[in-house]
Amino acid sequence: METRNAVPQSSPFLLPVAQMRRVFAPEDVERKLAKLQSDEHDSLRSTYRRMLERGPQRFQVKPSGVPDMAALYQTLPNFTEVLDDVKRHVALAQDCPDGIEVTPILLLGPPGIGKTHFAKQLADLLGTGMSLVPMSSMTAGWLLSGSSAQWRGAKPGKVFEALVDGEYANPVIVVDEIDKASSDAQYDPLGALYSLLEHDTAQAFTDEFAEVPIDASQVIWITTANDERSIPEPILNRMNVYEVQAPSLQAARQIARNLYVGIRAAHGWGAHFEPEPRDDVLDQLCELPPREMRRALMTGFGNARLQQREAVQVADLPKAGGKKGSMGFLQ
Repeated sequence: METRNAVPQSSPFLLPVAQMRRVFAPEDVERKLAKLQSDEHDSLRSTYRRMLERGPQRFQVKPSGVPDMAALYQTLPNFTEVLDDVKRHVALAQDCPDGIEVTPILLLGPPGIGKTHFAKQLADLLGTGMSLVPMSSMTAGWLLSGSSAQWRGAKPGKVFEALVDGEYANPVIVVDEIDKASSDAQYDPLGALYSLLEHDTAQAFTDEFAEVPIDASQVIWITTANDERSIPEPILNRMNVYEVQAPSLQAARQIARNLYVGIRAAHGWGAHFEPEPRDDVLDQLCELPPREMRRALMTGFGNARLQQREAVQVADLPKAGGKKGSMGFLQ
């Protein structure tokens, strides 16, 4: 592996440490391409040529030191246990050529508490990309592992796309709502995970479309679920399970305040508004799940702007009282 001192500039963090890791063997692709008949499998031929043109090397990135995660602890207070674990893995990878090896993570908790948002923040922290696989719409395992080129409309799976078409050897792949994978599918939607979540077998993961071994051993897996009872035990045993609770009242207020400040700072129109939200607005927002807070704030900012006011008021927020999205907070 080759060490470089620069990484793609898409990451908001300074990440000077990047190694190049080979995610497939070009000779395997060349052999597969040579075996194709000239009048068959145009899409497969195109895939092989694209692989050879791009080459097998991908960035394997990590922070140059244990990053200051204080902001994440503040904005994601109900994910403290998971953040502690991530920090340990980052620390282990310092002062050595090793990549970050994170045990697959299952975030277990009610809808709307920020599980997918956490995954995006983790990808930003580590400087790698993120791919989202929504299991609730998955009816067959081929969405992860690809479908045979013999089938009409066949194509590679999400793992192949993330590693071969992406920029990173160690992307964050989020399998969202893993507990909602269809049990009526002809093929087990979770079947590919049995090998992908094991480091040794993931080193030679074979996508069913391309049929070329791919090194998926560096992928950082995050899965989310509302209920673990429908997840097969062998899958659960391959992951660290974190039960994410609804934030406390104090934590919910802090999340709402951080969202207000963050939204205001991220937009040019934010200069028209007060730098801090009002207490009664926070009282209203902290009754919502984090997912709903952002939407409520955007509505509030818009209504306040229509009235040419610098302050977002409770009356500007969406009407409360409905059960939809209500989660409450922990005492």
